[in-house]
Amino acid sequence: MLGMLIGFFTIFLLVHNITHSFRVNAPVAIRSWKTIEDMALLEKVPHVHQPGSSKVSDDLSQKVRVLCWIMTGPSNLYTKAIHLKYSWTRHCNVVLFMSSTTNTSFPTIGLETKEGRDQLYWKTIRAFQYVHKNYYDQADWFLKADDDTYIVVDNLRWMLSNYTPDQPVYFGKRFKPFAKQGYMSGGAGYVLSKEALNRFVKGFDTGVCQHTTSVEDLALGQCMEKMGVIAGDSRDTEKRETFHPFPPESHLTGHFDKSFWYWSYCFYPIVEGPQCCSDLAISFHYIDPTWMHGLEYLVYHLRAYGYDHRYQPPLPEAAGRLPVTHEKKPAPDIKANETSSS
Repeated sequence: MLGMLIGFFTIFLLVHNITHSFRVNAPVAIRSWKTIEDMALLEKVPHVHQPGSSKVSDDLSQKVRVLCWIMTGPSNLYTKAIHLKYSWTRHCNVVLFMSSTTNTSFPTIGLETKEGRDQLYWKTIRAFQYVHKNYYDQADWFLKADDDTYIVVDNLRWMLSNYTPDQPVYFGKRFKPFAKQGYMSGGAGYVLSKEALNRFVKGFDTGVCQHTTSVEDLALGQCMEKMGVIAGDSRDTEKRETFHPFPPESHLTGHFDKSFWYWSYCFYPIVEGPQCCSDLAISFHYIDPTWMHGLEYLVYHLRAYGYDHRYQPPLPEAAGRLPVTHEKKPAPDIKANETSSS
């Protein structure tokens, strides 16, 4: 018995050592959040491009100004939100992190709500009211995303450049039940035009829209419908989806069982496999925190040498008519501004 125990323990140590010898630790800048060590190291995660390599997107960023606000909470700041802060949100014209309480060091804007899924729509209402009050003139489009959603902001601008912010329209992953024109998935993120934002806020000011359910995305969609805001088609010119409620692998290589709710919710036909997603995809949901940096590398840095992209549509004709906005206003002090409770 003693010999067997010694033999078992020896084999265990051998297998353990072999397994760990093949593991590669993530750079300290990526893994530091797990031990709440030097968060400033995340600022050193590479985010550079060759001079002139992003001229088209840089020009478009001045014509299609996108404010991104992230729904997060105090317990998620240094496990999730920190990775958005140092990855895709750096492509937004304005970025705001919305929480239940104010944190001036991160920073986050406190919405004076509680935490929990039943508070999601209250957070959304108050966040859009805050944005409308303090940032209405600093952006043309207003994007809401969760702290586990990855957004390719440059692809979003390309899609939006075919529209103008004075149109009452919003975009996202379109679901179909419970609303005549459908509504946009909260997890995949959705974006409101300036006019859509104005009507959403007006809906609560006039009492046309009210907090009737905690199901944030459906409730927002129902308010949009009441206020005459159109649920737009965000698919590309090949009719492929751009907003996605699951990670890339789920759409590309996964299979959704016919009994899965997703089949009855999608407004447009579901396509599984490589044709599921646009080459100019905009969003993916349920992204692991450290994979925010992985997707940032794959989207903005990885290239196949000598390969011409199979899908390279031109800018929409309307993009050439959009004005360039040069005026920049300082951001208001988040401590001095309070959201309304209506």
